[in-house]
Amino acid sequence: MIAALGALSACAGQPQQYAPPTQSSKTVPAIYQAREDDGKEIKAINPAYLVERNRRQIVPYHGPEAVGTIVIDPYARFLYYITAPGKAERYGVAVGREGKGFAGTAEIKRKQEYPSWTPTQNMIKEDPDLYGPLKDGLPGGLDNPLGARALYLYKNGKDTYYRIHGTMDPSSIGRATSAGCIRLFNQDIIDLFNKVPLDTPVKVRNREESLEMEGPVVQLHSGYVVSAYNQVAINADEEAYKAGRIPDQSKVEQEQHQASVALAEQVGGSGENARSSVDCSYDGTGTCSDIGTMNN
Repeated sequence: MIAALGALSACAGQPQQYAPPTQSSKTVPAIYQAREDDGKEIKAINPAYLVERNRRQIVPYHGPEAVGTIVIDPYARFLYYITAPGKAERYGVAVGREGKGFAGTAEIKRKQEYPSWTPTQNMIKEDPDLYGPLKDGLPGGLDNPLGARALYLYKNGKDTYYRIHGTMDPSSIGRATSAGCIRLFNQDIIDLFNKVPLDTPVKVRNREESLEMEGPVVQLHSGYVVSAYNQVAINADEEAYKAGRIPDQSKVEQEQHQASVALAEQVGGSGENARSSVDCSYDGTGTCSDIGTMNN
């Protein structure tokens, strides 16, 4: 019922409705099939969203980081988990504006299954129609903006307010979002969550490092990025946009916001009893300005 609320947290951002990408799989790989998790049914990923850049896969890796490191490239929209010298498992990610607000090294100091979420006072102030009805929060679950799992990055013992988490909006993976940190398909965040221990080192690339390692990328009208040298994909996307097969994203965002406000009013207060520990939510300014909550 609350799909339109897909990523409302400071590490989540509103989901969008997109035209299906032109390059998609015909079948759903086993790793993206439906599954049961802690009594919850995680739906299979729509094959339309499983473009090649989004699929979890083993790839060559030539960066300087050590085995066991997570490397996040918010510009190319990849997350790498280095599994052996010269080799990594690559995940497609969605990136919000907060996903580019931190660069450098950190460590995973907290792991949470089905975290609850509460908007900050700053978020409520900026958009009272949307966040006001949700001031008491949303309980953890598949209808929660943070999805099935969350990994929390700390630097020098302090929370960076940078999160790697799941999503209730699989259509967003591979794209930019209006707000948020780094999100993965729920199947992928569960996989990563199970593989990485606490204290796993994380490297978040800046733009210069991304250009050096991945080369320049171009964002298509569809919202995906491709190599700036992939002229075939760029031309096909431009033709589809001119033909009206890809909607105007500004109108889509406006319609989605209106739908989210209506649904927020329906579910307002549902997270009232879900809170159990205090945490701070990143407000996009680099500071912990307001109190949010996550359950343990």
